[in-house]
Amino acid sequence: DLLEYQTEILHKYSATTSNRSLFVLKQIFKHGVELKATNIDPSDEITYLDENQRNKFILPNKIAQLVDVSKQTRAKFYMPALIYLGAEHGAAKQEALSLEWSDINFDFDGQGIIKLYRTKNKYERTEFMMPRTRQALLGWKDHLEFKRRKCNIEVIDQDFVFCRLDGTPLKGFRSAWRTICQIAGLPDFHYHDLRHTFASNLLLSGSGIKDVKEMMGH
Repeated sequence: DLLEYQTEILHKYSATTSNRSLFVLKQIFKHGVELKATNIDPSDEITYLDENQRNKFILPNKIAQLVDVSKQTRAKFYMPALIYLGAEHGAAKQEALSLEWSDINFDFDGQGIIKLYRTKNKYERTEFMMPRTRQALLGWKDHLEFKRRKCNIEVIDQDFVFCRLDGTPLKGFRSAWRTICQIAGLPDFHYHDLRHTFASNLLLSGSGIKDVKEMMGH
């Protein structure tokens, strides 16, 4: 209930107002514990919001446009998968770049599952794959295998999904991302904003903050 309230005040007013409300609630529960009116303080584990954090997100039609634009660039084979991982699974950049093929089961229950791991809080989550994410990952996998056969590259030391032909993992994709966002008319849109997009679209579709929290790996 406190998490729901914190989010409600955030969206209705601001992070600053939400933090002020949380501060009052924390003082109330602290006083309640001192009076022995309650044995627990449910507000103790709730942290204050970053009042300077970005809160940019895009709607589903803009996600499709971003993918379409990416297919017109040199990153057309792998960037659609990265975009869908962020927008449809809330994957952070680190989660996406550290993803390995062994973390993906394309055939599970006819839909496929994917395992994402956040080094930030050591939280691991396994989710059913969204159809567009699955299709984009399969497309990238087929392209890698085709190019490796064509270039006679047989030995791949690593299992990273996003890598060069020799298996060396990608360290980043800043230049490709900047180009795509410029063409799409989103010059100040960061890859991490896809994670905000995932959360915001879940909330707009009626999901509760607790469900979103679990699905994002918070």
